[in-house]
Amino acid sequence: MSTENDGTAVPADPAAPSTPPTPPVPPTPPTTAAEPAPPAAPAAPEAEPDPTQTLPQTEAHPQARTQAHAPTPEPGPAPDAAHPQAPAHDTAPSHAQPPAYAQAPAHATAASAGGWPPPPPAVPAWGAPLPPAPPAPGARKRTGGIVAAVLTAALVAGGIGGGIGYWAAERGDNGGFSSTTVSSGDAPASFKRDPGTVAAVAAKALPSVVTIQAKSGGTEGEGGTGTGFVYDQEGHIVTNNHVVASAADGGALSVTFSDGKSYDAEVVGRAEGYDVAVLKLTDAPKGLTPLPLGDSDKVAVGDSTIAIGAPFGLSNTVTTGIISAKNRPVASGDGSGGSNSYMSALQTDASINPGNSGGPLLDASGAVIGINSAIQSTGNGFGQSQAGSIGLGFAIPVNQAKNVAQQLIKTGKPVYPVIGATVNMNSKGAGATIAAQGAGGTAPVTPDGPAAKAGLKAGDVITGFDGHQIDSGPTLISEIWTHKPGDSVKVTYERDGKTATATVTLGERTGDS
Repeated sequence: MSTENDGTAVPADPAAPSTPPTPPVPPTPPTTAAEPAPPAAPAAPEAEPDPTQTLPQTEAHPQARTQAHAPTPEPGPAPDAAHPQAPAHDTAPSHAQPPAYAQAPAHATAASAGGWPPPPPAVPAWGAPLPPAPPAPGARKRTGGIVAAVLTAALVAGGIGGGIGYWAAERGDNGGFSSTTVSSGDAPASFKRDPGTVAAVAAKALPSVVTIQAKSGGTEGEGGTGTGFVYDQEGHIVTNNHVVASAADGGALSVTFSDGKSYDAEVVGRAEGYDVAVLKLTDAPKGLTPLPLGDSDKVAVGDSTIAIGAPFGLSNTVTTGIISAKNRPVASGDGSGGSNSYMSALQTDASINPGNSGGPLLDASGAVIGINSAIQSTGNGFGQSQAGSIGLGFAIPVNQAKNVAQQLIKTGKPVYPVIGATVNMNSKGAGATIAAQGAGGTAPVTPDGPAAKAGLKAGDVITGFDGHQIDSGPTLISEIWTHKPGDSVKVTYERDGKTATATVTLGERTGDS
Protein backbone atom coordinates (compact mmCIF):
# COMPACT_ATOMS: atom_id res chain seq x y z
CA MET A 1 0.00 0.00 0.00
CA SER A 2 1.40 3.31 -1.03
CA THR A 3 0.75 6.57 0.76
CA GLU A 4 3.02 8.82 -1.26
CA ASN A 5 0.05 10.46 -3.03
CA ASP A 6 -2.08 11.10 0.05
CA GLY A 7 -3.99 14.32 -0.55
CA THR A 8 -1.60 15.41 -3.32
CA ALA A 9 -2.53 16.00 -6.94
CA VAL A 10 -1.00 13.49 -9.34
CA PRO A 11 0.18 14.89 -12.70
CA ALA A 12 -1.72 13.31 -15.54
CA ASP A 13 0.02 11.60 -18.43
CA PRO A 14 0.04 14.10 -21.32
CA ALA A 15 -1.17 11.34 -23.58
CA ALA A 16 -4.05 10.48 -21.30
CA PRO A 17 -6.11 13.55 -20.24
CA SER A 18 -8.24 13.06 -17.18
CA THR A 19 -11.45 14.43 -18.76
CA PRO A 20 -13.38 13.39 -21.89
CA PRO A 21 -13.24 15.61 -25.01
CA THR A 22 -15.62 18.55 -25.06
CA PRO A 23 -16.76 20.96 -27.77
CA PRO A 24 -14.75 24.15 -28.05
CA VAL A 25 -15.54 26.47 -25.18
CA PRO A 26 -13.87 29.57 -23.81
CA PRO A 27 -10.64 28.73 -21.95
CA THR A 28 -11.04 27.72 -18.29
CA PRO A 29 -8.43 27.15 -15.60
CA PRO A 30 -6.86 23.67 -15.86
CA THR A 31 -7.84 21.01 -13.35
CA THR A 32 -5.65 18.56 -11.48
CA ALA A 33 -5.88 14.82 -11.33
CA ALA A 34 -7.22 15.02 -7.78
CA GLU A 35 -9.95 17.52 -8.81
CA PRO A 36 -12.81 16.14 -10.98
CA ALA A 37 -13.66 18.30 -14.00
CA PRO A 38 -17.20 19.56 -14.57
CA PRO A 39 -19.47 17.27 -16.62
CA ALA A 40 -18.69 17.52 -20.32
CA ALA A 41 -21.25 18.26 -23.01
CA PRO A 42 -22.08 15.39 -25.41
CA ALA A 43 -19.53 15.04 -28.20
CA ALA A 44 -20.61 15.88 -31.76
CA PRO A 45 -21.56 12.84 -33.87
CA GLU A 46 -18.76 13.49 -36.34
CA ALA A 47 -16.08 13.55 -33.59
CA GLU A 48 -13.52 10.80 -33.84
CA PRO A 49 -13.36 8.22 -31.01
CA ASP A 50 -11.09 9.32 -28.16
CA PRO A 51 -8.51 6.61 -27.39
CA THR A 52 -7.72 8.17 -24.01
CA GLN A 53 -10.79 7.20 -21.95
CA THR A 54 -8.55 5.68 -19.25
CA LEU A 55 -8.71 6.95 -15.68
CA PRO A 56 -5.58 8.70 -14.37
CA GLN A 57 -3.21 6.17 -12.81
CA THR A 58 -2.98 7.48 -9.26
CA GLU A 59 -2.06 5.41 -6.25
CA ALA A 60 -5.19 6.67 -4.51
CA HIS A 61 -7.41 4.50 -6.74
CA PRO A 62 -5.56 1.36 -7.87
CA GLN A 63 -8.70 -0.69 -7.33
CA ALA A 64 -10.93 1.48 -9.47
CA ARG A 65 -8.35 1.57 -12.27
CA THR A 66 -8.01 -2.21 -12.32
CA GLN A 67 -11.65 -3.17 -12.20
CA ALA A 68 -12.94 -0.51 -14.56
CA HIS A 69 -10.53 -1.05 -17.42
CA ALA A 70 -8.92 -4.48 -17.21
CA PRO A 71 -11.32 -5.96 -19.83
CA THR A 72 -11.20 -2.95 -22.24
CA PRO A 73 -9.54 -3.99 -25.53
CA GLU A 74 -9.16 -0.41 -26.78
CA PRO A 75 -5.56 0.74 -27.17
CA GLY A 76 -4.27 3.19 -24.62
CA PRO A 77 -1.05 4.40 -23.09
CA ALA A 78 1.19 1.85 -21.37
CA PRO A 79 0.87 1.68 -17.56
CA ASP A 80 3.26 3.79 -15.57
CA ALA A 81 6.16 1.49 -14.56
CA ALA A 82 6.55 3.31 -11.27
CA HIS A 83 2.93 2.57 -10.30
CA PRO A 84 2.08 -1.03 -11.28
CA GLN A 85 -1.50 -2.02 -11.04
CA ALA A 86 -2.27 -3.92 -7.83
CA PRO A 87 -5.12 -6.37 -7.14
CA ALA A 88 -8.17 -4.81 -5.61
CA HIS A 89 -7.44 -6.31 -2.18
CA ASP A 90 -3.87 -5.01 -1.91
CA THR A 91 -4.98 -1.94 0.00
CA ALA A 92 -6.69 -3.91 2.77
CA PRO A 93 -4.85 -3.88 6.09
CA SER A 94 -2.98 -7.01 7.18
CA HIS A 95 -5.48 -7.77 9.95
CA ALA A 96 -8.90 -9.20 9.24
CA GLN A 97 -11.62 -6.72 8.33
CA PRO A 98 -15.33 -7.12 7.65
CA PRO A 99 -15.80 -8.43 4.09
CA ALA A 100 -17.21 -5.17 2.77
CA TYR A 101 -14.01 -3.32 3.62
CA ALA A 102 -11.97 -5.59 1.32
CA GLN A 103 -14.15 -4.81 -1.65
CA ALA A 104 -13.22 -2.22 -4.23
CA PRO A 105 -14.92 1.17 -3.82
CA ALA A 106 -18.46 1.18 -5.16
CA HIS A 107 -17.70 3.85 -7.77
CA ALA A 108 -15.24 1.55 -9.59
CA THR A 109 -18.06 -0.41 -11.25
CA ALA A 110 -19.88 2.74 -12.23
CA ALA A 111 -16.76 4.12 -13.84
CA SER A 112 -16.61 1.19 -16.23
CA ALA A 113 -19.96 2.25 -17.69
CA GLY A 114 -18.37 5.37 -19.09
CA GLY A 115 -17.96 8.96 -18.05
CA TRP A 116 -16.04 10.62 -15.23
CA PRO A 117 -16.92 11.30 -12.52
CA PRO A 118 -19.48 8.45 -12.09
CA PRO A 119 -22.73 8.99 -10.22
CA PRO A 120 -22.51 8.06 -6.52
CA PRO A 121 -24.18 4.80 -5.38
CA ALA A 122 -27.58 5.07 -3.81
CA VAL A 123 -26.41 3.40 -0.57
CA PRO A 124 -22.60 3.27 -0.23
CA ALA A 125 -21.17 0.04 1.11
CA TRP A 126 -19.46 0.19 4.54
CA GLY A 127 -15.88 1.18 3.92
CA ALA A 128 -16.55 2.82 0.56
CA PRO A 129 -15.98 6.58 0.10
CA LEU A 130 -19.01 8.73 0.73
CA PRO A 131 -20.21 10.92 -2.17
CA PRO A 132 -19.37 14.61 -1.71
CA ALA A 133 -22.25 16.78 -0.55
CA PRO A 134 -23.67 19.23 -3.12
CA PRO A 135 -21.78 22.52 -2.85
CA ALA A 136 -23.58 25.42 -1.27
CA PRO A 137 -24.56 28.27 -3.60
CA GLY A 138 -21.55 30.44 -4.27
CA ALA A 139 -19.08 27.93 -2.78
CA ARG A 140 -15.80 27.52 -4.56
CA LYS A 141 -15.49 24.29 -6.54
CA ARG A 142 -11.88 23.80 -5.50
CA THR A 143 -12.83 23.20 -1.87
CA GLY A 144 -15.11 20.28 -2.71
CA GLY A 145 -12.48 18.69 -4.95
CA ILE A 146 -9.76 18.79 -2.30
CA VAL A 147 -12.01 17.38 0.44
CA ALA A 148 -13.08 14.51 -1.84
CA ALA A 149 -9.44 13.71 -2.61
CA VAL A 150 -8.48 13.65 1.08
CA LEU A 151 -11.44 11.41 1.89
CA THR A 152 -10.34 8.89 -0.73
CA ALA A 153 -6.72 8.87 0.41
CA ALA A 154 -7.73 8.36 4.03
CA LEU A 155 -9.94 5.39 3.23
CA VAL A 156 -7.26 3.65 1.16
CA ALA A 157 -4.16 4.47 3.16
CA GLY A 158 -5.31 5.30 6.66
CA GLY A 159 -8.54 3.43 7.30
CA ILE A 160 -11.88 4.84 8.30
CA GLY A 161 -11.91 7.11 11.31
CA GLY A 162 -12.86 10.47 12.70
CA GLY A 163 -9.78 12.28 11.43
CA ILE A 164 -11.38 13.51 8.18
CA GLY A 165 -14.04 15.62 9.85
CA TYR A 166 -11.44 17.05 12.22
CA TRP A 167 -9.19 17.95 9.25
CA ALA A 168 -12.05 19.70 7.46
CA ALA A 169 -12.82 21.77 10.54
CA GLU A 170 -9.21 22.83 11.06
CA ARG A 171 -8.04 23.55 7.50
CA GLY A 172 -7.49 27.18 6.60
CA ASP A 173 -9.53 29.13 4.07
CA ASN A 174 -6.54 29.25 1.76
CA GLY A 175 -6.60 25.44 1.39
CA GLY A 176 -3.44 24.89 3.48
CA PHE A 177 -2.84 22.18 6.07
CA SER A 178 -2.24 22.67 9.79
CA SER A 179 -0.41 20.22 12.05
CA THR A 180 -2.50 19.18 15.04
CA THR A 181 -2.58 16.54 17.80
CA VAL A 182 -5.61 14.66 19.06
CA SER A 183 -5.95 13.74 22.75
CA SER A 184 -7.71 10.70 24.14
CA GLY A 185 -11.03 11.39 25.77
CA ASP A 186 -9.87 9.86 29.05
CA ALA A 187 -6.34 9.84 30.43
CA PRO A 188 -5.12 6.30 31.28
CA ALA A 189 -5.14 7.16 35.00
CA SER A 190 -8.91 7.68 34.86
CA PHE A 191 -9.71 4.34 33.22
CA LYS A 192 -11.84 2.05 35.34
CA ARG A 193 -10.43 -1.44 35.72
CA ASP A 194 -13.33 -3.84 36.05
CA PRO A 195 -13.16 -6.47 38.83
CA GLY A 196 -11.53 -9.66 37.59
CA THR A 197 -9.17 -7.99 35.11
CA VAL A 198 -5.45 -8.52 35.61
CA ALA A 199 -4.96 -4.82 36.31
CA ALA A 200 -7.67 -4.82 38.99
CA VAL A 201 -6.37 -7.99 40.67
CA ALA A 202 -2.78 -6.75 40.62
CA ALA A 203 -3.71 -3.32 42.01
CA LYS A 204 -5.49 -4.95 44.94
CA ALA A 205 -2.80 -7.54 45.66
CA LEU A 206 0.39 -5.51 45.26
CA PRO A 207 0.10 -3.63 48.59
CA SER A 208 0.15 -7.03 50.36
CA VAL A 209 3.19 -8.42 48.53
CA VAL A 210 6.69 -7.70 49.87
CA THR A 211 10.24 -7.96 48.57
CA ILE A 212 12.54 -9.73 51.05
CA GLN A 213 16.23 -8.92 51.48
CA ALA A 214 18.17 -11.60 53.35
CA LYS A 215 21.77 -11.21 54.53
CA SER A 216 23.77 -13.83 56.33
CA GLY A 217 25.50 -13.20 59.64
CA GLY A 218 28.93 -13.76 58.15
CA THR A 219 31.50 -11.06 57.51
CA GLU A 220 30.74 -11.01 53.78
CA GLY A 221 27.05 -10.54 54.40
CA GLU A 222 25.94 -12.87 51.61
CA GLY A 223 22.25 -13.16 50.90
CA GLY A 224 19.62 -12.80 48.28
CA THR A 225 16.31 -11.35 47.24
CA GLY A 226 12.95 -13.07 47.31
CA THR A 227 9.26 -12.40 47.73
CA GLY A 228 6.61 -12.96 50.37
CA PHE A 229 3.05 -11.92 51.15
CA VAL A 230 1.06 -10.74 54.16
CA TYR A 231 -0.53 -13.73 55.88
CA ASP A 232 -2.38 -12.01 58.73
CA GLN A 233 -2.88 -8.64 60.39
CA GLU A 234 -0.36 -9.50 63.12
CA GLY A 235 2.46 -9.02 60.64
CA HIS A 236 3.27 -12.60 59.64
CA ILE A 237 4.80 -12.99 56.18
CA VAL A 238 4.79 -16.32 54.30
CA THR A 239 7.64 -17.11 51.92
CA ASN A 240 9.98 -19.95 50.86
CA ASN A 241 12.52 -21.42 53.25
CA HIS A 242 15.31 -21.09 50.71
CA VAL A 243 14.68 -17.32 50.52
CA VAL A 244 15.52 -16.75 54.19
CA ALA A 245 17.78 -19.71 55.02
CA SER A 246 20.97 -17.67 54.71
CA ALA A 247 19.77 -15.19 57.34
CA ALA A 248 18.13 -17.68 59.70
CA ASP A 249 21.16 -17.93 62.02
CA GLY A 250 22.37 -14.50 63.05
CA GLY A 251 21.59 -12.77 59.78
CA ALA A 252 19.39 -9.79 58.94
CA LEU A 253 16.03 -9.70 57.21
CA SER A 254 14.09 -6.76 55.86
CA VAL A 255 10.89 -6.55 53.84
CA THR A 256 9.83 -3.74 51.53
CA PHE A 257 6.24 -3.04 50.57
CA SER A 258 5.10 -1.77 47.19
CA ASP A 259 4.89 1.79 48.57
CA GLY A 260 8.63 1.69 49.31
CA LYS A 261 8.36 1.40 53.09
CA SER A 262 10.76 -1.12 54.68
CA TYR A 263 10.56 -3.03 57.96
CA ASP A 264 12.87 -5.38 59.81
CA ALA A 265 11.71 -8.96 60.25
CA GLU A 266 12.67 -12.15 62.07
CA VAL A 267 12.17 -15.83 61.33
CA VAL A 268 9.30 -17.46 63.21
CA GLY A 269 9.80 -20.92 61.79
CA ARG A 270 11.17 -22.81 58.78
CA ALA A 271 10.25 -26.10 57.12
CA GLU A 272 13.05 -27.28 54.83
CA GLY A 273 11.14 -30.26 53.49
CA TYR A 274 8.12 -28.18 52.53
CA ASP A 275 10.26 -25.15 51.53
CA VAL A 276 7.99 -22.90 53.56
CA ALA A 277 9.00 -20.23 56.10
CA VAL A 278 7.14 -17.67 58.18
CA LEU A 279 8.55 -14.27 59.14
CA LYS A 280 7.16 -11.59 61.43
CA LEU A 281 7.66 -7.86 61.14
CA THR A 282 9.34 -6.58 64.29
CA ASP A 283 7.34 -3.36 64.18
CA ALA A 284 4.32 -4.22 62.06
CA PRO A 285 2.31 -1.23 60.81
CA LYS A 286 -1.40 -1.01 61.43
CA GLY A 287 -3.89 -1.74 58.70
CA LEU A 288 -2.10 -4.67 57.06
CA THR A 289 -4.30 -6.43 54.50
CA PRO A 290 -3.70 -10.19 54.27
CA LEU A 291 -4.11 -11.77 50.86
CA PRO A 292 -7.15 -14.06 50.70
CA LEU A 293 -6.34 -17.76 50.50
CA GLY A 294 -8.01 -19.89 47.84
CA ASP A 295 -8.55 -23.65 47.61
CA SER A 296 -5.78 -25.32 45.60
CA ASP A 297 -7.72 -28.62 45.52
CA LYS A 298 -10.33 -26.96 43.29
CA VAL A 299 -7.86 -25.54 40.79
CA ALA A 300 -8.29 -26.88 37.25
CA VAL A 301 -5.83 -27.13 34.40
CA GLY A 302 -6.36 -24.09 32.19
CA ASP A 303 -7.33 -21.73 35.02
CA SER A 304 -5.79 -18.27 34.74
CA THR A 305 -2.89 -17.42 37.04
CA ILE A 306 -1.16 -14.21 38.13
CA ALA A 307 2.32 -14.30 39.67
CA ILE A 308 3.71 -11.37 41.64
CA GLY A 309 7.33 -11.10 42.73
CA ALA A 310 10.76 -9.56 42.30
CA PRO A 311 12.45 -11.46 39.46
CA PHE A 312 16.16 -10.65 39.48
CA GLY A 313 15.41 -7.96 42.05
CA LEU A 314 12.75 -6.17 39.96
CA SER A 315 10.14 -5.64 42.66
CA ASN A 316 6.38 -5.53 42.06
CA THR A 317 6.56 -7.46 38.81
CA VAL A 318 3.30 -9.01 37.60
CA THR A 319 3.14 -11.85 35.09
CA THR A 320 0.24 -13.96 33.88
CA GLY A 321 -0.38 -17.46 32.58
CA ILE A 322 -2.48 -20.53 33.25
CA ILE A 323 -2.32 -23.69 35.33
CA SER A 324 -0.61 -26.03 32.88
CA ALA A 325 -0.60 -29.14 35.14
CA LYS A 326 -1.48 -30.30 38.65
CA ASN A 327 0.06 -32.75 41.10
CA ARG A 328 3.46 -32.40 39.48
CA PRO A 329 6.03 -34.13 41.70
CA VAL A 330 8.97 -31.76 42.12
CA ALA A 331 12.14 -31.92 44.18
CA SER A 332 13.74 -28.52 44.59
CA GLY A 333 17.21 -30.07 44.69
CA ASP A 334 18.64 -33.08 42.89
CA GLY A 335 16.22 -35.55 44.45
CA SER A 336 18.92 -37.51 46.29
CA GLY A 337 17.60 -36.79 49.79
CA GLY A 338 19.11 -34.69 52.55
CA SER A 339 17.54 -31.28 52.88
CA ASN A 340 15.77 -31.35 49.54
CA SER A 341 12.24 -30.01 49.34
CA TYR A 342 9.40 -32.01 47.80
CA MET A 343 6.05 -30.86 46.57
CA SER A 344 3.11 -32.08 44.54
CA ALA A 345 3.18 -28.82 42.69
CA LEU A 346 0.91 -26.63 40.64
CA GLN A 347 2.61 -26.08 37.30
CA THR A 348 2.17 -22.73 35.57
CA ASP A 349 3.50 -21.03 32.46
CA ALA A 350 3.38 -17.60 34.11
CA SER A 351 6.90 -16.20 33.90
CA ILE A 352 8.73 -17.06 37.15
CA ASN A 353 12.41 -16.27 37.67
CA PRO A 354 14.89 -16.13 40.56
CA GLY A 355 13.48 -13.56 42.96
CA ASN A 356 9.87 -14.70 42.40
CA SER A 357 10.43 -17.40 45.04
CA GLY A 358 8.06 -17.10 47.96
CA GLY A 359 5.66 -14.86 46.07
CA PRO A 360 1.96 -15.59 45.62
CA LEU A 361 0.43 -17.37 42.65
CA LEU A 362 -3.08 -15.92 42.37
CA ASP A 363 -6.19 -17.10 40.60
CA ALA A 364 -8.38 -14.79 38.51
CA SER A 365 -10.24 -13.59 41.61
CA GLY A 366 -7.03 -12.55 43.39
CA ALA A 367 -6.93 -15.44 45.89
CA VAL A 368 -3.64 -17.18 46.64
CA ILE A 369 -3.59 -20.71 45.22
CA GLY A 370 0.14 -21.38 45.54
CA ILE A 371 3.57 -20.15 46.60
CA ASN A 372 6.00 -19.83 43.69
CA SER A 373 8.98 -21.97 44.56
CA ALA A 374 10.88 -23.55 41.67
CA ILE A 375 11.43 -23.42 37.92
CA GLN A 376 12.56 -25.91 35.33
CA SER A 377 15.78 -24.72 33.74
CA THR A 378 17.34 -26.07 30.56
CA GLY A 379 20.63 -27.04 32.17
CA ASN A 380 20.33 -27.55 35.92
CA GLY A 381 17.06 -29.37 36.43
CA PHE A 382 14.64 -28.28 39.12
CA GLY A 383 15.74 -25.66 41.58
CA GLN A 384 16.45 -22.01 42.11
CA SER A 385 19.43 -21.45 39.82
CA GLN A 386 19.95 -18.21 37.92
CA ALA A 387 18.48 -19.64 34.73
CA GLY A 388 15.59 -17.70 33.24
CA SER A 389 12.01 -18.80 32.78
CA ILE A 390 11.17 -21.26 30.02
CA GLY A 391 7.48 -21.35 30.91
CA LEU A 392 7.70 -24.15 33.49
CA GLY A 393 7.18 -22.79 36.99
CA PHE A 394 6.11 -24.70 40.08
CA ALA A 395 4.17 -23.53 43.11
CA ILE A 396 3.47 -25.16 46.47
CA PRO A 397 -0.32 -25.66 46.69
CA VAL A 398 -1.72 -23.15 49.17
CA ASN A 399 -3.69 -25.81 51.10
CA GLN A 400 -0.43 -27.47 52.04
CA ALA A 401 1.37 -24.15 52.66
CA LYS A 402 -1.45 -22.98 54.93
CA ASN A 403 -1.18 -26.08 57.13
CA VAL A 404 2.58 -25.65 57.38
CA ALA A 405 2.35 -21.91 58.13
CA GLN A 406 -0.19 -22.48 60.91
CA GLN A 407 2.05 -25.11 62.49
CA LEU A 408 5.11 -22.84 62.29
CA ILE A 409 3.24 -19.91 63.85
CA LYS A 410 1.97 -22.19 66.62
CA THR A 411 5.12 -24.12 67.52
CA GLY A 412 7.95 -22.78 65.34
CA LYS A 413 8.60 -26.32 64.03
CA PRO A 414 7.21 -28.24 61.07
CA VAL A 415 5.34 -31.51 61.40
CA TYR A 416 5.58 -34.09 58.60
CA PRO A 417 3.31 -37.08 57.90
CA VAL A 418 5.27 -40.32 57.43
CA ILE A 419 4.66 -43.96 56.50
CA GLY A 420 7.54 -45.33 58.58
CA ALA A 421 9.56 -46.84 55.73
CA THR A 422 12.75 -45.96 53.85
CA VAL A 423 12.36 -45.85 50.07
CA ASN A 424 14.90 -45.77 47.28
CA MET A 425 15.28 -42.15 46.08
CA ASN A 426 17.32 -42.83 42.94
CA SER A 427 15.29 -45.28 40.86
CA LYS A 428 12.46 -43.96 38.74
CA GLY A 429 9.77 -45.40 36.50
CA ALA A 430 8.74 -48.60 38.28
CA GLY A 431 7.48 -47.01 41.50
CA ALA A 432 8.92 -46.35 44.96
CA THR A 433 10.81 -49.35 46.24
CA ILE A 434 11.13 -49.91 49.98
CA ALA A 435 14.88 -50.19 50.57
CA ALA A 436 16.61 -53.26 51.92
CA GLN A 437 18.16 -51.22 54.70
CA GLY A 438 17.33 -47.96 56.41
CA ALA A 439 19.56 -44.93 56.96
CA GLY A 440 22.48 -45.55 59.29
CA GLY A 441 21.83 -49.29 59.40
CA THR A 442 18.33 -48.96 60.78
CA ALA A 443 15.43 -51.18 59.79
CA PRO A 444 13.90 -50.28 56.37
CA VAL A 445 10.40 -50.55 57.86
CA THR A 446 9.98 -49.00 61.29
CA PRO A 447 8.80 -51.65 63.74
CA ASP A 448 5.20 -51.07 64.76
CA GLY A 449 5.11 -48.04 62.41
CA PRO A 450 2.39 -47.16 59.88
CA ALA A 451 3.87 -49.25 57.02
CA ALA A 452 4.56 -52.22 59.27
CA LYS A 453 0.99 -52.17 60.63
CA ALA A 454 -0.30 -52.14 57.03
CA GLY A 455 1.78 -55.23 56.20
CA LEU A 456 4.40 -53.57 53.94
CA LYS A 457 7.89 -55.12 53.78
CA ALA A 458 11.35 -54.36 52.38
CA GLY A 459 11.40 -54.88 48.61
CA ASP A 460 7.75 -53.93 48.10
CA VAL A 461 7.25 -51.48 45.23
CA ILE A 462 4.62 -48.82 45.95
CA THR A 463 2.88 -47.89 42.67
CA GLY A 464 -0.15 -45.96 43.92
CA PHE A 465 -0.91 -43.63 46.82
CA ASP A 466 -4.37 -42.21 47.45
CA GLY A 467 -5.32 -42.71 43.81
CA HIS A 468 -2.16 -41.07 42.38
CA GLN A 469 0.36 -43.02 40.34
CA ILE A 470 3.78 -43.32 41.96
CA ASP A 471 6.87 -43.61 39.75
CA SER A 472 9.70 -42.81 42.20
CA GLY A 473 10.65 -42.16 45.81
CA PRO A 474 10.45 -38.35 45.46
CA THR A 475 6.97 -38.69 43.95
CA LEU A 476 5.85 -40.79 46.91
CA ILE A 477 7.17 -38.24 49.42
CA SER A 478 5.51 -35.38 47.50
CA GLU A 479 2.16 -37.15 47.76
CA ILE A 480 2.59 -38.12 51.42
CA TRP A 481 3.28 -34.50 52.36
CA THR A 482 0.01 -33.30 50.86
CA HIS A 483 -1.71 -35.05 53.80
CA LYS A 484 -1.78 -34.63 57.56
CA PRO A 485 -0.65 -37.02 60.28
CA GLY A 486 -3.50 -39.37 61.13
CA ASP A 487 -4.94 -39.52 57.59
CA SER A 488 -5.79 -43.03 56.36
CA VAL A 489 -4.62 -43.60 52.79
CA LYS A 490 -5.01 -46.47 50.35
CA VAL A 491 -1.69 -47.77 49.03
CA THR A 492 -1.16 -50.00 45.98
CA TYR A 493 2.04 -52.05 45.84
CA GLU A 494 3.66 -54.99 44.07
CA ARG A 495 5.32 -57.98 45.73
CA ASP A 496 6.75 -60.96 43.90
CA GLY A 497 5.03 -59.87 40.69
CA LYS A 498 1.60 -59.59 42.30
CA THR A 499 -0.40 -56.42 42.99
CA ALA A 500 -1.96 -55.81 46.37
CA THR A 501 -3.48 -52.94 48.34
CA ALA A 502 -3.29 -51.80 51.93
CA THR A 503 -4.54 -48.94 54.06
CA VAL A 504 -1.87 -46.89 55.86
CA THR A 505 -2.62 -44.52 58.73
CA LEU A 506 0.06 -41.84 58.52
CA GLY A 507 2.32 -41.14 61.47
CA GLU A 508 4.21 -37.93 62.16
CA ARG A 509 7.70 -36.52 62.55
CA THR A 510 8.46 -33.16 64.15
CA GLY A 511 11.26 -30.95 62.89
CA ASP A 512 13.71 -31.26 60.00
CA SER A 513 16.46 -33.20 61.80
